Amino acid sequence: MFSMIVLRMKAYPQHSTGKEGVTISLSIMSENSTFSPVLTGRERTAVPAKSLSFVEGVSMIVGTNIGAGVLSIAYASSKAGFLPLLFWLVLVGSLTTVTMLYVAESTLRTRKHLQLSGLSKRYVGGFGALMMFLSVCVNSVGALTAYMTGSGKLLHSLFGISPALGSVLFFVPAAGVLYLGLKAIGRGEKFISIGMVVMISVLVIATLLKETTRVGYLLDGNWLYMVPVFNVVAFCFSAQYIVPEMARGFADKPEKLPKAIMVGMALTFTLLALVPLSVISLNGLDNISDVATISWGRALGEWAFFSANLFALCAMLTSYWGLGGSFLTNIFDQFRLGNDEQPARRLMVLLVVAIPPFVLAYSGMVSFVNALYFAGVFSGVILSIMPILMLKGARQRGDLTPGWTCPAWMTHPLIQCFIVLLYLCSAAYAIASAVGYLPAGW
Repeated sequence: MFSMIVLRMKAYPQHSTGKEGVTISLSIMSENSTFSPVLTGRERTAVPAKSLSFVEGVSMIVGTNIGAGVLSIAYASSKAGFLPLLFWLVLVGSLTTVTMLYVAESTLRTRKHLQLSGLSKRYVGGFGALMMFLSVCVNSVGALTAYMTGSGKLLHSLFGISPALGSVLFFVPAAGVLYLGLKAIGRGEKFISIGMVVMISVLVIATLLKETTRVGYLLDGNWLYMVPVFNVVAFCFSAQYIVPEMARGFADKPEKLPKAIMVGMALTFTLLALVPLSVISLNGLDNISDVATISWGRALGEWAFFSANLFALCAMLTSYWGLGGSFLTNIFDQFRLGNDEQPARRLMVLLVVAIPPFVLAYSGMVSFVNALYFAGVFSGVILSIMPILMLKGARQRGDLTPGWTCPAWMTHPLIQCFIVLLYLCSAAYAIASAVGYLPAGW
């Protein structure tokens, strides 16, 4: 699906000759692709010591996306069914990739490394920066709250310990790596993401070979309930927040940033489709737990129960690092706290990022799926509008001429209007269902 997206490159001469740039179209997977040398180390800020490899960048996308969302979308589609879910995965995944590439071009046009709130302030203004920061806050707190709740449930089901103790045991490595910074996050995401792919492959194969698996379950459901599923799917594709952080790690090789985004999103789509496909075909729509790997593992046997829930813990952990790290650096940007590697300040901001979700998780105020649903509603609307405005501002007032730009079809006004209207309509549905005027999705 995502391989259908075509990169359009503009090659600029290193020294002006007065000639027009040459437009080159190429597949995203082309090994012979070349980028303009216009972005050199001299033109951008100093190359960071903690550079990311291409695999680490892709892993950050996959690890951030494959978190609590992949565990909840099977349950969230328990009324709608698998086919409406697949429809949203294709559509939302494609549109999210487009908005991520808007953000990528905006970062490549900016000399200073800024997070989303900083980019919004520069290119949209103070109100835009505030709305983007609120979006980061709501999405991150909603996600981290779900991770606290989900990790406690998983460790309780695995070892019989209390959910609160399970959340504490999850919190220690999650917050510890987050404190260490970008390179530690990238390496952690790389190794755990590879492990997740292996585990999920084994579980999917075991599901297909299980005699009780019924492909017919995938055709069950009611399209009337498809709209609420959109917001949970929108949350699953939530890696826009880490694009500026990736740009910092790719400062010495900015041409790899859009490639890493598209490869990461293609892998994300594959995993997001395979997990609910396996869970629903094995259990049917009526026997899905809100943390899907619990019911999935029990249906396959004891070995699968531990494997599936280990995958779930890894998924939550990598997503915690991605979204938590983005939230942390956005706080530094928004409040102008300086270098985010200062130990004392980083620790204080880390406490602000990590403690409230733990408190919310055990306050009884919000469920696992609802935390993701409403986070997806609010942040989805903001992230449908702000990247469009940021790109427009960056093209008018950016510092640099990038070696890569979004192709013309991707920035067509009709596509941008469709993105905004889709998310606005979904938000209206969420509000109407919350007050009882429309049916809830689960």
